[in-house]
Amino acid sequence: MLIDITMKVTPDMLKDAPGNENKALIGHIGTHFDVMEQEFPLEYTGREGIVFDVSAVKNRDIGISDIDMDKVSPGMFVGFCTGFIEEIGYGGKAYFGEHPQLSHELIDALIEKGISLIGLDFAGIRRGKEHIPKDRFCAERGVFVIENLCNLKTVAAAGGRFFAHTYPVNYTGMTGLPCRVVAEVMEA
Repeated sequence: MLIDITMKVTPDMLKDAPGNENKALIGHIGTHFDVMEQEFPLEYTGREGIVFDVSAVKNRDIGISDIDMDKVSPGMFVGFCTGFIEEIGYGGKAYFGEHPQLSHELIDALIEKGISLIGLDFAGIRRGKEHIPKDRFCAERGVFVIENLCNLKTVAAAGGRFFAHTYPVNYTGMTGLPCRVVAEVMEA
């Protein structure tokens, strides 16, 4: 079963929020990742993946104790399902400023495991002034953060394990790369 976990981008998204036109021009609208002057390795286009349902975590960072690190292997796509994108809706001040975030310890532990991709159904691995430096920290270590995914609840409900097909647009000189991400879930 194939599940598209990429957010659909509509013309209204470009009209509805001031500055979205500029975000789109540099690759930061909808599902994308921040490349941070790094090159996306082609071997990352196909990765074993897991989605952790962390939707019960409220009013604090998502931490190591919220997931089973024993299920995480080197090279994996590790997704976090919070339900935030479905609950709040894409765009707006709350979406970009009040989203969940991963703890520094969890980010460090994922990098230590040697994963390839972190997938989020919200706007960033960290909020505010910590967003860009933490994306850069990950990218410099070969880990890319894919923001604004959707349908992660469907993947989690199907067992959470999948094969991730991630295809970024072949832009160069951009700070963000829009991408299409499809989860291939084995039917039971």
